[in-house]
Amino acid sequence: MLNVMAQDTPPDAGDHYWQAVLARDSAMDGVFVYAVSSTGIYCRPSCPSRKPGRANVLFFPHAHDAQKAGYRACNRCRPESDSADDTRAELVKAVCRHIEDHLPSTLTLKELGEHFNMSPYHLQRTFKKHLGISPKAYTDACRLRAVKGALQEGDDISGALYDAGFGSASRLYSKADKIIGMTPGTYRQGGVATHIWYTTRPCSLGYVLVAATDRGICSVQLGDSVAELETSLQDEFNRATIGRDEAGLASWVTSVLEHLEGRHSELDLPLDLHATAFQHQVWEALQDIPYGETRSYRDIAESVGRPTATRAVARACATNKVAVVIPCHRVVRSDGDLGGYRWGVERKAKLLRKENEANMGS
Repeated sequence: MLNVMAQDTPPDAGDHYWQAVLARDSAMDGVFVYAVSSTGIYCRPSCPSRKPGRANVLFFPHAHDAQKAGYRACNRCRPESDSADDTRAELVKAVCRHIEDHLPSTLTLKELGEHFNMSPYHLQRTFKKHLGISPKAYTDACRLRAVKGALQEGDDISGALYDAGFGSASRLYSKADKIIGMTPGTYRQGGVATHIWYTTRPCSLGYVLVAATDRGICSVQLGDSVAELETSLQDEFNRATIGRDEAGLASWVTSVLEHLEGRHSELDLPLDLHATAFQHQVWEALQDIPYGETRSYRDIAESVGRPTATRAVARACATNKVAVVIPCHRVVRSDGDLGGYRWGVERKAKLLRKENEANMGS
């Protein structure tokens, strides 16, 4: 009997998986399932049923992979239920807490694997599948958050970076400029050196505001009045220097308006957005939705490798700062209901209708 393993499984994973099955290791639930060719059934690693012969066992990364291969779920351990996801979520939470408790240290994947009794490969794979980022990326994000908090409290830069675990100032500056949008020195001053320019125009949805830094567009908002939009911009960037620039933003706001009115289906504008890795994943998935089409929150969650994270996807949509450019209006509920929209559900309905009409007329 041919022993089958997932295509993304390393060569030694079969033995590792088999040992987990023999030990009924519940920590591996959610990492893989095993199927028995002689019975046509697949199980969790922790299943209490009688163990099959090694030659009859096949491994799959997910329950749906086993189902596609023609196997049915075990009635004893119910590997298709959500408890496997719960187990994986608890494991990832524990890894996160461990990383947070050891920020000044440099934890390697090997050390994390030994602590949680998992191979480095499977810990990385489980962690990234659940959170969308690697343990190393999570460590860097936690360190930057610690630095930001220390700087806001008035700590000196060198003390803040070393307390958070950054080995050198160059590492901190290279990551901070990309993630928080400014150097640590500027951030410590509350972002007062950041300049934002904006313009407003009337449109069929009320008014649109487009704002940008010298790096790209940082805000596109829809509202009922210019005063409302200006207040919202000021609240969002309350420590920046904000001013109008009608001429400098003319081409960008024109592109946004043409897109709003259905005269231009593509938008390719430079953006200056700062968010978590997961938010960026979701926003990139939204930009892949074709003009005039919609996807459900579950569709987006599955596309970023987080099938159970529909609520997190909804939150990422709600925090989108650039209306239309990142088309969160194209995400609806599974039952077809429009769901929420930061700039009003009526505007969401109008946008979708305009795009549909533009597609039909093309």
